[in-house]
Amino acid sequence: MDDIIITPFPQLKLTVQQVFNYCYHNYKVGDELVLEDFTHPPKHFCLGLAHALFPAIYSLSFGARFPFMENQHSLLVTCPDGGKLEFKVELLRRGKVSVIPRQPDYKGPNPQKMLVQVVQARGKCAYGYQVGDSWETVGLECIGGMCGAAFHALFPALFALNFGANFFFMDDPQTIDTVTCPDGGNIVFKVARLPE
Repeated sequence: MDDIIITPFPQLKLTVQQVFNYCYHNYKVGDELVLEDFTHPPKHFCLGLAHALFPAIYSLSFGARFPFMENQHSLLVTCPDGGKLEFKVELLRRGKVSVIPRQPDYKGPNPQKMLVQVVQARGKCAYGYQVGDSWETVGLECIGGMCGAAFHALFPALFALNFGANFFFMDDPQTIDTVTCPDGGNIVFKVARLPE
């Protein structure tokens, strides 16, 4: 018997748009997969694809919009293994694709200014990060000299906030203060979208 998933997050639909090369998962154009939410991939789901998709599905789950897409509640994502496939990710509401038409006056990227701060530090950090350390970044720019593992953990939050996501469970929905270093959880970061 399958467990029932009770979640505050929306379902997401993945549709194979193009196939450029052989995929051993045997995905074909038109194949559709539904994720119960951004934390529950289907059984036998490709983890390489999950890794590439995560920033998009995380962002859509928290209200991000992609104004350059025909449907702002969707995004195209390419397989990270040689670009074999292209998937369309769409947000579902009550089992139907949520549609917000393309922003008619879209003129190009509007990168958001964001602040990353260390809010908790315990144990040893190889980079020596301490409470109060902070970095500013704009849009999807990498933060120069930052620990790669930390930036990897931060990227989904940066991506989401850059495209307008709001974290409904935070006191300030334009922030998230639970981004945790994967190396022992010694460092916890807060990411905030700054006012324009």
